[in-house]
Amino acid sequence: MEFRVLRYFLTVAREGSITAAANSLHLTQPTLSRQLQDLEKELGQKLFVRGKYKVSLTPEGMMLRKRAEEIVDMVDKTESEFRAIKEIIGGDIYIGCGETESMKYVAEVMTELQKHYPEIKFHIYSGNAEDVTEKLDRGLLDFGILIQPIDLSRYDTLTIPHKDVWGVVMRKDSPLAEKDCVELGDLVGVPLLASRQMSKKYSAESGFLDWFKEEFENLNITATYNLAYNAAIMVEAGMGYAVTLDKLVNTSGNLCFRPLKPRLESGLDIVWKKYQVFSPAAKLFLDRLKEKFTINS
Repeated sequence: MEFRVLRYFLTVAREGSITAAANSLHLTQPTLSRQLQDLEKELGQKLFVRGKYKVSLTPEGMMLRKRAEEIVDMVDKTESEFRAIKEIIGGDIYIGCGETESMKYVAEVMTELQKHYPEIKFHIYSGNAEDVTEKLDRGLLDFGILIQPIDLSRYDTLTIPHKDVWGVVMRKDSPLAEKDCVELGDLVGVPLLASRQMSKKYSAESGFLDWFKEEFENLNITATYNLAYNAAIMVEAGMGYAVTLDKLVNTSGNLCFRPLKPRLESGLDIVWKKYQVFSPAAKLFLDRLKEKFTINS
């Protein structure tokens, strides 16, 4: 399977038309069709459903598209890193992170670095810990920024010495908005929108089991979410109360935030694969992170 043909395949999948893809690739239509037929023959699978004017992917084609995108991303990232070795320090740095206000401290390092090395470009992928570590393990990310606590045994780590506070986002006209803090008894029986980190799979690590004690199994979780922005929309629509970190949701309008009592906090770790070989740009970024957080810790 040739890498060039994978790019052809992805172009056809994107355009939905062999004619349009051929024009984009500066190939003749018969040449591109033959390359695709050879790819299907090599894999022993039909990749496209061919219509009169459009083509669509078969289930096997959709599976190949996912793999091909990962391969192309990896090759592009590798080429960028090697170009950066012989050029002025520059290149691409890929970071995966969860939603956290503490990201602003990392952004300060990014901003300062780009002032001196404008050829460095940052690419941010937002997701929960499972999403980020999966991409990190595949080599698609240089760094992950993960909310504590989480199993970090597979990674090298740098702790950001700042804490995020857990609490509940609610409408200002809700009964709990009259309280300064939200206690365990306040949440039993009410409709809750839960972060994925609150799910049973992660709760033992995240500290929620300790906070909710035996009431964890009795929570009325009506929806889960990955992004606090979406949770805020659901809260505003009246779906319930969202358990989330402070300062992720705009509370200047109809919403407000109340911290949990007893207080529940989470720290943040910057992680990378053990024995990782960094590009010059990524190595410089890591050095600057170490300087900032070692001095300020």
